[in-house]
Amino acid sequence: MDFAAKFNKLWYALFTKGNGDGYVKVLTGLKNTAVIAVVGLVIGIFIGTLIAVVRVVPKTNKFVKALDKICTVYVAFFRGTPMVAQLLLGYYVFLPLIHVKLSSLGVCILIFGLNSGAYVSEIMRSGLQSVDIGQTEAGRALGLSFAQTMMRIVVPQAVKNILPTLGNEFITLIKETSIVSFVGAVDLYSAFNYIGSANYEYMMPYLAMALIYIILVLGISGLVKLMERRLRTGDKR
Repeated sequence: MDFAAKFNKLWYALFTKGNGDGYVKVLTGLKNTAVIAVVGLVIGIFIGTLIAVVRVVPKTNKFVKALDKICTVYVAFFRGTPMVAQLLLGYYVFLPLIHVKLSSLGVCILIFGLNSGAYVSEIMRSGLQSVDIGQTEAGRALGLSFAQTMMRIVVPQAVKNILPTLGNEFITLIKETSIVSFVGAVDLYSAFNYIGSANYEYMMPYLAMALIYIILVLGISGLVKLMERRLRTGDKR
């Protein structure tokens, strides 16, 4: 079968009435991929920022030391185990143990957010440490508390420094969504796999899937570069 015939077969599977719901599956998969990655990154940034602050603050009391130990274990677990293992453990073990019922999509968002939090915490920690200590001292000298100094002065500068790395984390989450079919969620991979299995032809569906991933990654890369350029406009040259 030549390339044109394979393409026509894919087009027929996607859009021909009465031949299944190929395009609906793809749109659903694309939406779920975007939702998991975007919401997961938002959760990850929130968790990661909190962990990073705990890791860099002076360990002046037992409470902070205990939090630091907990954060260390958290980061070690999510960075030391595969994402698919975390997804399966969350869906089949941990959530049932605590009697929490979530949809497949909800579980994926939660696990991706927790995983992203571990990686973002290390990214944010390096960003916080890249900000000159004089910025913190200046904030404290102006009468700001440590928390106010971190959130109003240090963290915004750190975010600007780590924006490209956060963009890479977002791209990683987009690509990692290809494993969510392990717990029954629909993503781009499962959508095109469904089309391929329905027609016993996988070459064109997988090529189309790869093309969509490339377009998503290029779009994210362009958006990150635009944001970085905007944030750098106020810098002195």
